Amino acid sequence: MINRRIFFTLVGSVTISGFIVICTLGQSLHRQKVEAKSAHTLSELEQVECIVREYDGKLGVFRGDSETPYRIIDCNVTLLSEYDRELLADGIVMESEEELNTFIEDMIT
Repeated sequence: MINRRIFFTLVGSVTISGFIVICTLGQSLHRQKVEAKSAHTLSELEQVECIVREYDGKLGVFRGDSETPYRIIDCNVTLLSEYDRELLADGIVMESEEELNTFIEDMIT
């Protein structure tokens, strides 16, 4: 009687432990897949190229070949130096959102 009780207790303990290990491994694998997708998506977002140029006397941020800016920065272009206005006339390519934000901060201050 005691041997059966010990046997079933051990079998139950091993079964529960195995279930916990399998669930933990599954969650770990899922987390790794999500992190890999997130890193890939983040790198794609950071690699989005845009062009900053003058638009109606302000700074316009354009994506691709669009003639309409997706973002307009309220910065009076006439107050900028001649060199900056020449660069903006040609368009300044920004490789990432971080680079764009740094550029905007520099122009506004």
